[in-house]
Amino acid sequence: MPYRVLIAKPGLDGHDRGAKVVARALRDAGFEVVYTGLRRSVESIVTAAVQEDVQLIGLSLLSGAHLPLTQKLMAKLNEAGVTIPVVVGGTIPEQDIPALQQLGVRSVFLPNTSLEEVVQAVTALVEQVPQDEAVQ
Repeated sequence: MPYRVLIAKPGLDGHDRGAKVVARALRDAGFEVVYTGLRRSVESIVTAAVQEDVQLIGLSLLSGAHLPLTQKLMAKLNEAGVTIPVVVGGTIPEQDIPALQQLGVRSVFLPNTSLEEVVQAVTALVEQVPQDEAVQ
């Protein structure tokens, strides 16, 4: 059974080319990918992740609101009692990476990250999550 990942575009950012390219690369690598589309609320992302029984959430953020949106997402996952690894990609200033990691983000992918690196990192993360315990 292939791993399931959710790629999400929270907030008001209207650019999804990168998210679609990553989603395609993950599909080509054998993942089942759920793409939420543009301008999703954090609540709808958490709901979709639970309903779709995903093993990982990938946030694509280009708007500069990566810290507050990620903080809100992590809080909503915690409120829901859900343990799903979260990765973030996009135009993230390097000085913000430690803050994202403190929030619980497992990996941060900057624009110069190769698709191969993304696939390898996501594979390593989902393989750490037991299939029957992805959503608790």
